[in-house]
Amino acid sequence: MATKKTEPTTPPVVLNGTAIEGLNKTMTQSQAMASLATRSSGMAAFTVKAYSAFNTDTEESDIVLALQKAGDEVVAGDMGRVERMLVNQAITLDNIFNNMAQRSSRQESFKGIEVLMRLALKAQAQARSTAEALALLKNPQPYIRQANVTSGPQQVNNTFAVASAKPDTATGAGKFKSEPNKLLERQDGNYLDTGAQTAPARINPDLETVG
Repeated sequence: MATKKTEPTTPPVVLNGTAIEGLNKTMTQSQAMASLATRSSGMAAFTVKAYSAFNTDTEESDIVLALQKAGDEVVAGDMGRVERMLVNQAITLDNIFNNMAQRSSRQESFKGIEVLMRLALKAQAQARSTAEALALLKNPQPYIRQANVTSGPQQVNNTFAVASAKPDTATGAGKFKSEPNKLLERQDGNYLDTGAQTAPARINPDLETVG
């Protein structure tokens, strides 16, 4: 009995005890950089470091591992991290709203009040949208395949009926042939009026045109 040959597996790149997704030790440096550039965790690591308050002492490789762990949690169905993120963002946006609103109340010019209130209302709208996203994540709406809305009784046929033995007598949605427009000719008892046109008759000769 022939034994099945197993293909050799390439050892992954392990960093701090965690294998980096998409990288293996057989890759060249260019291939490794291309793999990181086409994966969200690789590019996002540099963005997170640029905007993070801890960007001075944080290594990109550690951020890649943290982002990979967060992605693995979501793939496994654990949405706890995402839910906490949305809660924190909603609270932060609410604080921005209150800060802008309070600063606008201390302005003496209408322009200053308008600018700060505009920013406050934008933060308030984003806080509401974040809360709505969190609520939808916690209570997802059921998927409706088809919605038939009508004001009266109706009958909906979602399947096509099987055609009968004659191809022209198919039931349900089929091809309907309309009768062509035919000229009224001297056939089937239908006749055209071929008489000559008569002169208009004066029924009331006594009537005169009103001036």
